[in-house]
Amino acid sequence: MNVQRVVAVAYKEWREIVRDRLFFSLAFVVPAVLMLLFGYGLSLDVENIPFAVVDYDHSAQSRDYAYRFIDSRYFDFKGYVRDERELGGLLAQSRVRAAIVIPEHFGQRLQAGRGAQVQTLVDGTFPFRALTTKGYVTAINASANQETIAQLLARAKGVPVQTAREAVQPVRLEVRYLYNQSVKSIWSLAPKLLMVILMISPPFLTALGVVREKESGSIFNIYSSTVTRGEFLCGKLAPYVAISALNILALWLLATLLFAVPFKGGFLFFMAASLIYVICTTGIGLMVSVLVRTQVAAMIVTAIVTVIPAVLYSGVLIPIPSLGPSAQAIAHLLPAMYYTNIVVGCFLKGVGLAALWPDVLILAAYAAVLFTVGFTMFHKRPVS
Repeated sequence: MNVQRVVAVAYKEWREIVRDRLFFSLAFVVPAVLMLLFGYGLSLDVENIPFAVVDYDHSAQSRDYAYRFIDSRYFDFKGYVRDERELGGLLAQSRVRAAIVIPEHFGQRLQAGRGAQVQTLVDGTFPFRALTTKGYVTAINASANQETIAQLLARAKGVPVQTAREAVQPVRLEVRYLYNQSVKSIWSLAPKLLMVILMISPPFLTALGVVREKESGSIFNIYSSTVTRGEFLCGKLAPYVAISALNILALWLLATLLFAVPFKGGFLFFMAASLIYVICTTGIGLMVSVLVRTQVAAMIVTAIVTVIPAVLYSGVLIPIPSLGPSAQAIAHLLPAMYYTNIVVGCFLKGVGLAALWPDVLILAAYAAVLFTVGFTMFHKRPVS
């Protein structure tokens, strides 16, 4: 392999990227824009749920019960309403997503040690949000029940309320969240967005770059030259790998500085593993480029083979163990899942090569196979 010829091809490709506004935007602007759009627009946090209260009792106990929801950071109190008819209008207009209906004689029944039924209405148009809302309501209601029982027991036995609380709750459950103590969805999503963007951007650039030469006919200059296919492919793909390496750094800065995601792992290991992943995804673009002849076809095929795996089979939205057996098998055949393990491990868990070497090894093998197949399928003479 002649290094000078590789450098000459790479320099020519670099000039094409800089000169073409579309390619320049795809290379340097689109990855950062995608990070900003997804980072600000995608959230799995269920907080500030708009809710209202119908209080038919108007007692101290009913107000105390309602304030347990009003004071919660998970709910955004929109006010008291008179009855269910008015409440139905608010729910239909999506002005509230949940409601608490406190019946008459609520306080009297509690004072008498009798049970009271409180109705909860939850907008079910978003099932995930509805189920999470139900969990919040159940937890707050359980806390209210424990406090009521403790007060009744303290009054009946003549013991301090704190003693009664310990009696009604002999086993206390303390939950400690590891790696993401605040359970912020952006801390989990931002590292995974690196995986998504680096799965999409390098293949698009590579596929379009090679296919563009086919469409314009300039690739015939390569066919008639002394440049070997290995030199052509190395020189052609090197600028895209270098640009993607810069994008890794830019996306890392956006994740850590703009979205304040902690980075606990080794930076050099992260960059090295990310570079292997970029080489792997560039190989996907190479595969696409040898299979299609037009840029439109290249964009369609690249979108299909990158976007769907990056979103559905990588663990971005749904954990891999929660997928069905067939979906899990597909996820294990694609590189996105392995790089997701790497970015999550580097950003949140602070682990390195000792824990993530299997994922790095699989990505390296994946990249080697893709480039070997792409090199074999690429011919300096067009196949008739």
